[in-house]
Amino acid sequence: MKYFRLTCVAAAAVLLVACGGSDDPDRGALIDPPAVMMTLTAAQIDAGTSSSGLQAISGKAKCDVKVVALNYATAGAKSGEHTNASGVMLVPAGSCNTAAPLIAYAKGTDVQKPRTLANPQDNETFLLAAMYAAQGYAVVATDYLGFAKSGYSYHPYLHADSEATSVIDSVRAARNAAGTVGANLSGKVMFTGYSQGGHSSMAAHRSAERDYGTEFNVVAGAHLAGPYNLSGSLRIPDAIAGVQFFVPYLVTAWQKVYGDVYTDVKQVFKAPYSGYIETLLPNPTMTYTTLLTSGTLPAGTPNQARDALFQSAFITGSQTSTTHPLYLAAKKNDLLGWSPKARVLLCGGAGDPTVPPAIHQRVMKADFDSRGLTNVASVDVDAAIQATFGPGGQAPTDPTSAAFATYYGAYHGTYEPPFCHAQARAVFDMVK
Repeated sequence: MKYFRLTCVAAAAVLLVACGGSDDPDRGALIDPPAVMMTLTAAQIDAGTSSSGLQAISGKAKCDVKVVALNYATAGAKSGEHTNASGVMLVPAGSCNTAAPLIAYAKGTDVQKPRTLANPQDNETFLLAAMYAAQGYAVVATDYLGFAKSGYSYHPYLHADSEATSVIDSVRAARNAAGTVGANLSGKVMFTGYSQGGHSSMAAHRSAERDYGTEFNVVAGAHLAGPYNLSGSLRIPDAIAGVQFFVPYLVTAWQKVYGDVYTDVKQVFKAPYSGYIETLLPNPTMTYTTLLTSGTLPAGTPNQARDALFQSAFITGSQTSTTHPLYLAAKKNDLLGWSPKARVLLCGGAGDPTVPPAIHQRVMKADFDSRGLTNVASVDVDAAIQATFGPGGQAPTDPTSAAFATYYGAYHGTYEPPFCHAQARAVFDMVK
C-alpha cells in the first residue's frame, strides 16, 4: 500500500497590511479576493485514494471539494512587523451543504520556497481534501511566513509565536472568505498539524485559548508527530534523521528572530556550508533530494551529516550547557507547561527516527498528566505502520540492510501521517 508523501504584495495590499498588529482586526484580512483554483469531485477524490491505497484509511468521499487560494494579512516574528501569508481553503461542496466545522491545519517542514498548498495537485493538499474536506469539514492551511506569496524575508522555523499567528490569522482569513466561496461554517474550530505542523498547531491552539478565548470556539486539537520538547531534543547524543535540514533551518531562523544564537556563523557551521547556510532555507529551486545530490548539504548517516556540517564545540555546548544560546532559544519555543481546555490528541509512531516520541510526545503527555488533565489522549500508531509496511509485518532490525534504510527513510514522511490523520479525524468526529 502506498500513501501520499507529506513531505511584495501590491501597494494597496501593503497599506492594508501596515494597519495590522498583534491585536489589530486587520490581521486575517484578505489581501486578494479568494480564488477557486478547482473543484475536486467526489469521484476524482475516490479515484485518487483508491489508486494510492489511502481509501482504506480515508474512506470514500462524501463531498466535492473546492480548492480556494488565500492571501491574507498577518504579523511577522518580531513585535510591530506586518506582512502577509498565503494558503489554501478547502470547502465541502456538492451534496454537502450543512454547517461545517473549520479545521486549521499546519504543514510539515518544507524547504521549497515557491510551494503553496493552494494547488489541487499537491499531495499534502489532496491528503487534507480526502481525509477531512471530502468528509464534510472545511479546512484552512497556511503556507507560513516566507513561502509562496508571503513577502516576509525568511521563514521563522519552529518559532512558536509566529507559527501561532500564521495559523490563527488563516482561520480569520477563512472566515472572511467564507461568504464569497460558498462555505457554511458552524463556528467550531479545530487545530491539527503534522511534524513541524504539530508544533505549529499546538502553539496556535495554546494561543487561541489563552489570548483569543472569546473569538474562537476551539473544540479540539490533534497535534501529530510534533517536536514539542525542543530543548530536550538538543540533549540526545545521536542526531535525528534529517539533521542536515532541520537543525540548520532552526539555528539560522532563531538567529534571525533573537539575534544572539551566535556572533559569527563560522562558530556554528563548517566550511563550505558557513558561506551560504544563512540564506539556504527555504530554497527557491532546490528540493530535499537536490540539496543532497548537489552536495549543498552533506549526506551520510545522521551523525556523519551532523559532524560534517556543525562545529563540534557548538553541538557539545548545546548538549551540555543550560546557558548555551541555542538551548535558551529552544526553551523559548518548548510547548510544555500549558493546560488546554478543549480535547487534545497526541499521535505518533514509536519508530519515528525524525521526531522520536520518547523525546517529544511522551514528554508532552507526561507534562499534561502532571497537572491532572483528563482531556488529553496519546496514541502510538507504530503497530499499524509495522503491520502495513514492515517486511513480514514487522519493522526490519538489521541496520545494514536495504529494507531497514527504506523503512525508516519513509517512516516519518510517508508511513506515519495517514494513520495519525485517521486518529485525528476520529477525535474531531466526536465534537463536530
